Amino acid sequence: MSGGISVHAVDVAEGRPALGLAVTLAVIEAAGPRLVAEGVIGPDGSFDHPVVRGVGIGRGTYEAVFHLGDYFTAQGRPGPHFLDRVPFRFTVVEAHEHHHLPLKFTRFGYAVFRGI
Repeated sequence: MSGGISVHAVDVAEGRPALGLAVTLAVIEAAGPRLVAEGVIGPDGSFDHPVVRGVGIGRGTYEAVFHLGDYFTAQGRPGPHFLDRVPFRFTVVEAHEHHHLPLKFTRFGYAVFRGI
């Protein structure tokens, strides 16, 4: 796959994809963040949005925000939560390269990185 930004999210404490986890993606511009994508993680753990195929993605700094607090509440674990909204800021240098963001999390910690 070339270009684009994809997300795969797994609730490792539950051992399953993070179905329903809200994700927003913004490009950081001089005037401030500009939303380029928003949606939820599907049953396979993936974020299905045109940005995955490169639509609207160019060089620049981006921020993905994972709405973990809302996810935990929807899973029947009421808050307040230790993790609420988790931002991940990264730079796309080559717009033709695909940027995959695997997110692994529990109620008290997370890891997100550029995957393949």
